[in-house]
Amino acid sequence: MRGAGRVAATSRALVAALGVLASATVPPGYSRAQPSIGATTQEKGSSSGLAIPRFVSLKADRINLRKGPGTEYPAAWVFSRAGLPVEVLNEYEAWRQVRDAEGATGWVLHSMLSGRRTALVLPWELKQGQPPPQTPLRGDDRESARTVAIVEAGVIANVRHCDGRWCLVVIGDFQGYIEQDKLWGVYAGEVVR
Repeated sequence: MRGAGRVAATSRALVAALGVLASATVPPGYSRAQPSIGATTQEKGSSSGLAIPRFVSLKADRINLRKGPGTEYPAAWVFSRAGLPVEVLNEYEAWRQVRDAEGATGWVLHSMLSGRRTALVLPWELKQGQPPPQTPLRGDDRESARTVAIVEAGVIANVRHCDGRWCLVVIGDFQGYIEQDKLWGVYAGEVVR
């Protein structure tokens, strides 16, 4: 999906320097739940006026993630998965600094991003060489609700709404509920309408 591991390591060091590291309960490289929305006052983006940080998704299957905010900066790697959630950390004119689920950061043109909310299911559970873990997609927002489908870690879910504990999502032909803390692409306690 992108360049060598040292690029990701460098990006994580930059993220640490920016003070936007993930919760300590999440394995290194993942930034599952950032500060709860409403728990702190959010900044507004200098170009868009929208909240910083915020989650968005990628519009296309091929998007260059650049080392700086402009085409004169080299591409660090290429995102190759439309719908992938990313977190907007900063804005500079038409450019957005984003972070992926693995903690890597870079800059993309705002026109390559969509306000459509998506989330990755349990990306921090993926281990190379092992089958992906699974979690149930429920028919209702209760642990005892019937299972609609079994979803593998790493799957992209389209987020319809979240109440702070459960999210109604669509994955392929299935619609159901997943606990919000199993998703990367929504904040802990965030209400999505």
